[in-house]
Amino acid sequence: MRLRIDVATRASEIPWNMVLAPGRGVAYQLLAAAEPSLGERLHNGGWGPHRMVPFGYAAPVFPGAKRQRGRYVAGGRGMIEFGSPVPEIVEAWARAISKRELIDWGGVAMRITNVAAVEPPDFSLGRARMRTATPVVMKRTVAGATQGLWLLPTEPEFPTYFQGNLNRKLETLGISGRVAVEKFTWVGPKRSFAVGNGAKPGAPIEAELSGDPEALQAIWSWGLGQANSAGFGWVLA
Repeated sequence: MRLRIDVATRASEIPWNMVLAPGRGVAYQLLAAAEPSLGERLHNGGWGPHRMVPFGYAAPVFPGAKRQRGRYVAGGRGMIEFGSPVPEIVEAWARAISKRELIDWGGVAMRITNVAAVEPPDFSLGRARMRTATPVVMKRTVAGATQGLWLLPTEPEFPTYFQGNLNRKLETLGISGRVAVEKFTWVGPKRSFAVGNGAKPGAPIEAELSGDPEALQAIWSWGLGQANSAGFGWVLA
């Protein structure tokens, strides 16, 4: 499930270092206002056996703003989306946002004009083609190293790690169904966004998936790859 927040702003752009970074804080602020115990649980221990954080979000988009090279343009009417396969999280966001008039997105003030819940597609045929709006990031573990190495979608190991991430998400949610990667049909340009400590590199992708409808709906609501709670791997509606 997703929460679509329609907004309007007088700002003409969002600084690149604030395109994705503020979303995680906004998500937790909303949880703190409506369900503080749920927010603390997610922040401190994650969810399920893998201690993952089951939510994602998209950067604000302003369809009417004229694109300009080198700038993330804003202005006029736009929208922000948050999503999670855990209904309690989306419901808490909705309760909190209903009491607000503004969202502060990294110093850019956005006036809230409407809020709507968006159900996932039914995926009744057991197949889905998902394209991301933000880069998909994956790390592979390295024996003896304190940190993993970033994998791009064009690297040979990426499909294995990507499939493993899908499996862990379903285990986290207690969903017994399956999702399998059939093929990647598109890989976009490499991009890096600064969120927290350092920048995370990745690339947007389009993937054909098969599986049980409930499992596909959960992935659509959550996102593809890792670091979804930092805005990466957001699936276009």
